[in-house]
Amino acid sequence: MADTSYESAKALDDAYVMHTYARLPVEFVSGEGATLTDSTGKTYIDCLGGIGSVSMGHCNPVVAAALREQAEKVWQVGNYYFVENRGELARDLSGLLSSVCDEEGHVVGSTGSTWKTFFANSGAEANEGAIKVARRWGEKKLGGATGILTAQKSFHGRTLATLAATGQDVFHKAFLPMPAGFAAVPLNDADALVAALDNPPASCGPVCAVMLECVQGEGGVWPANFDYLRFVAAECKKRGVLLVIDEVQTGFFRCGAPFAYQLAGIEPDVVSLAKGIADGFPMGAVAAKVEVADLMGPGDHGSTFGGNALAAAAGRATVEALVSQKMGEHVIACGAHLRQRLEALPHVTEVRGHGLMLGAQLDVPVATELVDKGLEVGLVLNHIGDSILRFLPPLVISEEQVDEVVDKLAALLA
Repeated sequence: MADTSYESAKALDDAYVMHTYARLPVEFVSGEGATLTDSTGKTYIDCLGGIGSVSMGHCNPVVAAALREQAEKVWQVGNYYFVENRGELARDLSGLLSSVCDEEGHVVGSTGSTWKTFFANSGAEANEGAIKVARRWGEKKLGGATGILTAQKSFHGRTLATLAATGQDVFHKAFLPMPAGFAAVPLNDADALVAALDNPPASCGPVCAVMLECVQGEGGVWPANFDYLRFVAAECKKRGVLLVIDEVQTGFFRCGAPFAYQLAGIEPDVVSLAKGIADGFPMGAVAAKVEVADLMGPGDHGSTFGGNALAAAAGRATVEALVSQKMGEHVIACGAHLRQRLEALPHVTEVRGHGLMLGAQLDVPVATELVDKGLEVGLVLNHIGDSILRFLPPLVISEEQVDEVVDKLAALLA
């Protein structure tokens, strides 16, 4: 029998929605934990998690209850006024951002730093805010420096400024000219970074900040070396340049630690956040240590919907559940199990990443085909290019579900 719900959704999408996505032939109508159900009633194990945003799982009952309760009170009043949960969430974020972890991600202490947060609606907006904070620092502390160094293969968003910060020319060419003030250097190359700090490229100018992902998700799941991150942090501190860490995809226990930079034992000055912050409810944020944040004043930045009552309720419920349910410990164990199973697969030559953010490098260009075939056997998979599979499942995925995923993937690879 034809799936009329899917056919209707596809026809409407084709007719009235901009074709900026190559959608896969399935319509999901419900979900629970790490599973999704389509319009025919078929179930799938989700290995993409809303592109890494479904941290506490689909339709998490704690987050759903918080949204229902708030929806019956007030949704949106704007940022001219105080609302419940926003300040509490910012306080909780300050505590998480100050965590001290070992290299596996176990929390072992706190730096005691205080962070202040601006709430937005997405990762791109969070990075736009981070760029503005960095340039305010350059104006006030570095004689007007505005340049920002990023890394090749990075990805920071699809607005023009965040595209300019993204170190992948493939995203630039259709939308030139890019905003000035950015230059990308190779990741994990300390000499290249120092050279660019000493003699900034013409496209960049005097540097006010270095902006990095600890794991380059969209670039192919390429981790920054811990020693490199420590070197960058020390070099930025020595020069008075801000270190901005983009945790949009790596944050909220995705890599085991509350935030991926904590695996390297560093503490940046500015952090951009989104995805897992509210279990898939649209929310982003930029947080800065208090001495940096206090350079921003009324009118310097804004957002009509950022941190509204619904988002604040969802974010607070998600963050508190992540902490109370010790999600980081589960991610460390389950991520290690997923890595071990993936490494044993035929045609997998390398597994990169941390926790439940892993990339499996294939020695045959079949990643796109595997995504298509995965749907047939009840797997939601994701590929980057034709030889990398990326895994970003809901953090609540079980080891039993991991085994089912890898067993089915093994059969497909065979």
